[in-house]
Amino acid sequence: MHAKKLDKLATGVLYTIASIIVAILASLILYILVRGLPHVSWSFLTGKSSSYQAGGGIGIQLYNSFFLLVITLIISVPLSMGAGVYLSEYAKKGPVTNFVRTCIEILSSLPSVVVGLFGYLIFVVQFEYGFSIISGALALTVFNLPQMTRNVEDSLRHVHHTQREAGLALGISRWETVLHVVIPEALPSIVTGIVLASGRIFGEAAALIYTAGQSAPALDWSNWNIFSVTSPISIFRQAETLAVHIWKVNSEGTIPDGTAVSAGSAAVLLIFILIFNLGARKLGSYLHKKLTSA
Repeated sequence: MHAKKLDKLATGVLYTIASIIVAILASLILYILVRGLPHVSWSFLTGKSSSYQAGGGIGIQLYNSFFLLVITLIISVPLSMGAGVYLSEYAKKGPVTNFVRTCIEILSSLPSVVVGLFGYLIFVVQFEYGFSIISGALALTVFNLPQMTRNVEDSLRHVHHTQREAGLALGISRWETVLHVVIPEALPSIVTGIVLASGRIFGEAAALIYTAGQSAPALDWSNWNIFSVTSPISIFRQAETLAVHIWKVNSEGTIPDGTAVSAGSAAVLLIFILIFNLGARKLGSYLHKKLTSA
């Protein structure tokens, strides 16, 4: 009886703690949405931002956030896949491999502002890319690569060893086994990790303040010159993202309706991050069911 009472007490304490955490998170999300959604409209989502007049929108900042996300994923996904495959399938146990994993752990624990300052010194100043999308994307790659690499490695390690043995028994090479057997089996977990990382990239601000810049020049949609500062596809122009815009509006305070713009922008940012997180679960489950039924 005494053990059962202790078990019920411990279970009750755990449920209480979990309920408190969920209540805090839910109240925070509701507060941001209730405060910001009334200010969100189509003109707000597509309009240009204003520095001194009321009624500005977040159209360019929203586009910059998605464009920067795409560029970052183009750089970081191949690198993380290569590093994860090497660590999971080819790296031998030893001091070199342990050192690499230690470096990954250290990089994953760095504050984003430190990565931003590193990106400023290396990509903005040393490489002379200036405040630009490519500088921001490279800084975010440094910031997000450890987590994505670890996700790929863990996903591949969770594939049962019999899958590899079956491929090798059929006479295909080790690389072909990894490419055609192991990676497809781990694909749902890998895609889930990439989508979750996308949400982290989309909401990042500190690393981009020092690399991508704090201005959002007007875009000329008829200009497709990749080196032009007004081209929407240029990676060499400054690009204030939505998260940086929220920080800037609250720090400078030059817009008459700054509170409304900040609240609306925060609500939009939160909605997209929720979409990324919930979409990752749905996409991972869908891919898992599709691959297991194939």
